[in-house]
Amino acid sequence: MSLFSHTRSAMPNSMTALPGRPQAMPTAEKHFVNGRSLQGRMPDGMQSVLLGMGCFWGAERVFWQKEGVWVTSVGYAGGHTPNPTYQETCSGQTGHAEVIRVVFDPTIISFAEILKTFWESHNPTQGMRQGNDTGTQYRSAIYTSNGEQLAQALQSKEVYEAELAVAGYGRITTEIADAGPYYLAEEYHQQYLARNPQGYCGIGGTGVRCPVGLTA
Repeated sequence: MSLFSHTRSAMPNSMTALPGRPQAMPTAEKHFVNGRSLQGRMPDGMQSVLLGMGCFWGAERVFWQKEGVWVTSVGYAGGHTPNPTYQETCSGQTGHAEVIRVVFDPTIISFAEILKTFWESHNPTQGMRQGNDTGTQYRSAIYTSNGEQLAQALQSKEVYEAELAVAGYGRITTEIADAGPYYLAEEYHQQYLARNPQGYCGIGGTGVRCPVGLTA
C-alpha cells in the first residue's frame, strides 16, 4: 500500500474531520481463509482487541495464522469520521488508524501472547508512520475492550520500551486507549494477502524480543 502513502502527520479534531456517512460500507460477510463470520456475534468466551501496526494487510496475516485466534478483520478506528472509506482514511482527514480486529480464545492464546506478537511484529517507536508508509493512518495503536486488557497493555508497553532502549531505540509512541467505534474496511482489504499472495506487505519488527507473555 505504499503507493497510497500520505505525508500528513497532524491529527484532525471532531470539527475538522471529514463528515463520513451514517451507513456502513459494503464488505465481506465471511473470513476468506477460515469462513467464519466477520460481523456476527462472537462465540461465548472470546475476547477482542483492535491493533494498529501500520499497513493492515500484513498485520492481519500475522494474527490469522496464530493458534487460538478465532477470526480477524481489518478496518478503521481511533478517529472521528463515521464509516470512512479507505481513500478518506488515507487522506489524513478522518483521524482513524488502519487497524485489525483480533477475536481470540483466551483459553488457547493469552492476551499477553497477543501483545507479544503485536510488539515484535512492527516498530512501535516511529510516530505517524511505519517504515516507508507515512501518515496518521499508519500509527501504532492498541484499542482495548476491557479494563484488564488496558492495564496489561500499559504494563507491557513499559516492559518492552525498556528492552527497546537497550537496543538503541527511542520511546514507544503507541496509542493505548479504550476501543471506540470500529468500522470494517471494504471487502477487497479483508484478508488481502490470502486473496493476493504476492501483494504488498510492509510488516516488519525491530528484532527485539518482548518478554511479555513468555511465561504466560
